[in-house]
Amino acid sequence: MRELQESWPREVLGVSIGKHLKITRMTSELTRKDAVREAAASGIPAALADLGALVRIPSIAFPGFDGAEVQRSAEAVAALVEGLELFDSVQITRADIPGTDEAGQPAVLAARAARNGRPTILLYAHHDVQPAGDESLWESAPFEPTVRDGRLYGRGAADDKAGVMAHIGALRTIKEALGADFDLGVTLFIEGEEEAGSRSFAQFLADNAEALRADVIVVADSGNWDARTPALTVSLRGNTRFTVKIRTLDHASHSGMFGGAVPDALMATVKLLATLWDEDGAVAVAGLTERDAATPEYSEETLRDEAGLPSGVSPIGRGAILSRIWNKPSITVTGIDAPSVANASNTLSPEITVVISARVAPGQPAREAYAAIEGHLRAHAPFGAELTFLDQDYGDAFLVDTGGWAVGTALEAMHEGYGVEPVQIGVGGSIPFIADLVRDFPSAQILVTGVEDPHSRAHSPNESLHLDTFRHAVLTEALLLEKLDARTTDS
Repeated sequence: MRELQESWPREVLGVSIGKHLKITRMTSELTRKDAVREAAASGIPAALADLGALVRIPSIAFPGFDGAEVQRSAEAVAALVEGLELFDSVQITRADIPGTDEAGQPAVLAARAARNGRPTILLYAHHDVQPAGDESLWESAPFEPTVRDGRLYGRGAADDKAGVMAHIGALRTIKEALGADFDLGVTLFIEGEEEAGSRSFAQFLADNAEALRADVIVVADSGNWDARTPALTVSLRGNTRFTVKIRTLDHASHSGMFGGAVPDALMATVKLLATLWDEDGAVAVAGLTERDAATPEYSEETLRDEAGLPSGVSPIGRGAILSRIWNKPSITVTGIDAPSVANASNTLSPEITVVISARVAPGQPAREAYAAIEGHLRAHAPFGAELTFLDQDYGDAFLVDTGGWAVGTALEAMHEGYGVEPVQIGVGGSIPFIADLVRDFPSAQILVTGVEDPHSRAHSPNESLHLDTFRHAVLTEALLLEKLDARTTDS
């Protein structure tokens, strides 16, 4: 109502004409919104069926997995996009990985030009998924979509094939509600290697800069406050991931013959890794920074429920819980090559390999954080252990500029789509490529949204999508598209 009133040309219109114009505009707006709501609701069964078909494709982009499945996933997404009959072009394309002779995984790129002064929106999601891991931990097969208790289970059901289908479902809704000749420009970019590090992302942006240029970018790869409350992600931690080899011996030796005098690599590794945290479990690496920012109330009880933390295990760190997750660094050992229990023998291990993943507080460059961690490990290497660092990856943190008009428009669409006041949240996870988007498209307003909730268990066994959240997400994005279609770029 307020926006309509502010748009009247009061200096020209008389009171009676102004009232008539107000009623006409309100009627038109309600008609469009009602049409969007009806189309969104009627389109959910088809969207969920298509999501199930995508979940059945094990599109894992990591080395060692079948790349043909990622290609098959891209082809399935491209077929869905072509079926919209909205785009001037739809293609499956790859970019080279810089510094290698390899090509990246297949992405789907589609575009339609804006008309009559309307803005262009870029819709991003990714169709690759995490490996299933230990399938015995799944209650149903990871690549067989299964509905239980209002949730759809399967690898990629939430992260991020639901994001793909939220975009497609919203575009189907707009076509049904407004017709295919709407004026909004739309670019659809469905990546194929986000889970594997987006190694060709920067090159892809360079190769397709003109096609990807937009006024607003929606990255549908985050989450919500809970299953009922929508959220716009306004901060993300950065990350650095690397491998370190710890060597103390030229070869394995008998633990009885030399144990007690010769340090084995596993002992050195345990002592070294323990220096990364203090007694409270907070990161103890000099040079890693924290961000000073307020966070909402969030209880230890909620943390236990959402993270699966048993009552006998204490949380780690200090300060407000969400500050520990959103605004402070964390370090996790995500993999270790050491003798297995099944192959244990009375042997001193000569070398151990560890993968370390660190989350970096917003405001600190990822490379600076990596340098601090490497320096710490070298300074604390016990018994003169030899350290070798390799396979470093970096992703910078992201802070949204909330001053642009797109944030307000998105929050309004969320309120209308979910029927609940939205919140602005930080997220402890990372989406490193957003820094590339900011660098290459500095004038674009970036909105980070998603369909996950705290119980989605992305990257874990029994990943799932809350079906009502998906319905609301499709409607919300369709309402956002409708609002942008009614807006001119100079308004």
